[in-house]
Amino acid sequence: MPTALRAAVSVFMLAGFYLLGLAQVVLVGWLIFEIWQRSHSAGAAKLSYLLIAAVGVILAGLWRAVRAKPGEPHGLVVTPEQAPELWHQVRGLAAEVGTRAPDEIRLVPEVNAAVSEDTKLLGLVGGARRMYIGMPLLQTFDVDQLRSVLAHELGHYSGSHTRLAAVAYRGRVAMHETLGNVGKWNVFGWVFKGYGWLYQLVSSAVARRQELEADLASVRVAGVDAAVSAMREIPVVSAAWDFYFERYVAYGWEIGYAPDDVFGGFAQLYHARTDELAEMREQEPDDETGRWDSHPAISERIAAMRAAPRTPHALDGRPATALLPAAASAGLALQREVVDFGNRTVLPWNDFTAASMAMLMQNRADRVFRSAARLAGVPEAGLAEVFGLVEAGRLGELAAEFFPRATRREAAAEFAEVMETLLGLAAVRSGTVRWQHSWSGPARLVDATGQTADLSEIAKLAVAPETLGEARARLAERGVQVEAARVVQTRATGQGADVLGAMPNVKLAGSEHADLIMLSKGFVFVPAPKSTDDGDKRVGMLLAHTPPAELTARYRYIAFENVATARIDREVPVNATLVLHDGSEVAFQERWTSDKMGKSDDVLREILTGLKNRGDR
Repeated sequence: MPTALRAAVSVFMLAGFYLLGLAQVVLVGWLIFEIWQRSHSAGAAKLSYLLIAAVGVILAGLWRAVRAKPGEPHGLVVTPEQAPELWHQVRGLAAEVGTRAPDEIRLVPEVNAAVSEDTKLLGLVGGARRMYIGMPLLQTFDVDQLRSVLAHELGHYSGSHTRLAAVAYRGRVAMHETLGNVGKWNVFGWVFKGYGWLYQLVSSAVARRQELEADLASVRVAGVDAAVSAMREIPVVSAAWDFYFERYVAYGWEIGYAPDDVFGGFAQLYHARTDELAEMREQEPDDETGRWDSHPAISERIAAMRAAPRTPHALDGRPATALLPAAASAGLALQREVVDFGNRTVLPWNDFTAASMAMLMQNRADRVFRSAARLAGVPEAGLAEVFGLVEAGRLGELAAEFFPRATRREAAAEFAEVMETLLGLAAVRSGTVRWQHSWSGPARLVDATGQTADLSEIAKLAVAPETLGEARARLAERGVQVEAARVVQTRATGQGADVLGAMPNVKLAGSEHADLIMLSKGFVFVPAPKSTDDGDKRVGMLLAHTPPAELTARYRYIAFENVATARIDREVPVNATLVLHDGSEVAFQERWTSDKMGKSDDVLREILTGLKNRGDR
């Protein structure tokens, strides 16, 4: 599709969206006029108000869309003086693609590359151009692969794809702002939803066509082999990036620590996990393109690349970081630009891992210690009190909370794994072992000689009254002080919890109104208005901006560990009562008019059934 025609289609469809809004305003005006021509009753006033309110929501969304502008560019600017070879490559590729080079290059913290252009006259007149290069790509690609990706992005310039960015942005904003505020019973919104469906269908098809055009530019300039290699490597890098944040950064980040070199850590991980990455490269890429996808499936793109004419290209297998002098310093500069550490303690990687793993171990132990304190009838507990329960033959009572499907005898035996964590915490606090960081595998608990500290055998001894004495003796031989492992968090929190579901607009104790948020560790009750309208949007916004730990600190939180049992008085809609260990009760009920979020009904019933079974044991 030629550039002018594509621009005309985008402008026409966006203009049609606004014209649709104008037509509905005219229709509402005519209806109100007809209503008041025939009646001046209270009913006419109410109907007029409903019509104005319905179309008012539409107009408000359109007005926000008209005023919306794309966000400011993000990332770290890299000048030609700072990276002359990178700029040389980009300018050379631009010349080969047949387009004007970007005016600015920025490093960004994503496994991606992109281009943008500040245009005028709805994209018909070009303006300042920016290229965004993901730091993870520079750290993992070779020069040939990076050249292929950059050529692809420059291909978007040569196809004038970026000229339509402003129009496409306004179209997306118009749809989102308008449809996001339309209630499910707003008749005027139904027309807009149908139009939005059509707009998205057309724009997705155009976007897929643009990607294939840019791929051909990449093949022409960088070669088929480099283009296919880059295309297959991007999912691998993306998976490694996700793994890195999930397994190396997130757990410490959530409990108040941060590594001092975020991007440098990823580079070390990537080069240390060669075997796992090689296995991922053996997997076949996805081969199915949906009608709503903005990009064709990778297998489809690779097939189109291989079908393109082959031309000889000089090979350059150097690491892509060769194009960026002092890449490590650039990563730190990017970190200062885009990473907000907040009030977290920033530590070198070895110390970050040691501190984070120790705190994670403490948090897991605290969960056990809180229950042990309740069973022992003491304000606070530690490993010594847990040993006291073992001596008294009451470990099964404690273990049943963690292994609810087992008998108390079976639970006591299975508790050895939990006990190993408690012993490990005592050893860490006693200074006889430490957590050792590793890029090639999980962190290890090691002794002073660097050998793995295996406490599993002692843990097995420590869960039985008859062998507990031997466990104590072995711990003493290693210099482990039982008293060193004590509770830190005496009250349950939502730290480390996941959101399982939400049910807006429930009733608490028959009178208060609340939004129920279900976490993996407990229930959060957020005060809510009496009206049940837009409860799903209200809760969605809250969850999008508030982590679970903050939810539990800010609102009423009932941790599952504090629940002795649950009574389910009615299945549909749910009417239940939580009975806490201290004897107090929390009753709540679902309302017939409550919003439904996904399969939260099923999630709630499953949780309540599990809590009820506690009391049936």
